[in-house]
Amino acid sequence: MPAHQFILNGQSVSVELPSDVPLLWVLRDVLGVKGPKYGCGVGVCGACTSHLDGEAFRPCIHPVGELTGREVMTIEGLGASGLHPVQEAWIAEDVAQCGFCQPGQIMAAVALLRTNVQPSDADIDAAMSDNVCRCGTYVRIRAAIKRAALLLRNGAMGTGGPG
Repeated sequence: MPAHQFILNGQSVSVELPSDVPLLWVLRDVLGVKGPKYGCGVGVCGACTSHLDGEAFRPCIHPVGELTGREVMTIEGLGASGLHPVQEAWIAEDVAQCGFCQPGQIMAAVALLRTNVQPSDADIDAAMSDNVCRCGTYVRIRAAIKRAALLLRNGAMGTGGPG
């Protein structure tokens, strides 16, 4: 089996697996990273949303063989040294109910705010439309993104983690 090396949450990792194994299984079952959740397995629910080279992506549909030399960040890496402003806003707005979708929602929100720190409702809706919340906390998700955007515009970097 080939070895696949990539950066995961700032650390170099190497796994020896068939190249077509989805990264989500590698993260959860091989590396013990449980933040990205299995929701649908076909890239439509957003529960596993993480970042690949700084952009939101779905590990459930990306084979580990495509990741050699690339950088993956999960929710664990985002808050590795303290809460990111998006995480702080999520708590302040009391977004989570069941919490299952929240890691993916937060990672999608961070990706949005990386390129747009003053998103309109339409911008938020468009960026978050592929992340499903079974509890329907969309109003609170939007409020948290607006709060995080304000924190970022005001220079708050949270208590750690890359933005």
